[in-house]
Amino acid sequence: MTPAQTKAARALLDWSQGDLAAAAGLGLSTIVDFERERRVVSADAVRAIKSAFQAADVEFIDDARGEGVVKLKQQAFDK
Repeated sequence: MTPAQTKAARALLDWSQGDLAAAAGLGLSTIVDFERERRVVSADAVRAIKSAFQAADVEFIDDARGEGVVKLKQQAFDK
């Protein structure tokens, strides 16, 4: 998971950085620092971020070039 993927996923969900921090159980500064690439955050923090998005029906896929793509699962549109 990259900072760019995090920003894209937040945009899909219309989440603020605070929303993501709450959903992931992390401090706001961890989200801000990760997205701004101020510091390397722990692997546990990255897993928590990804898990929060996955719980909100965001899917992460690798494209043909091995780059990450973010999308909402189809069922999210049906809710």
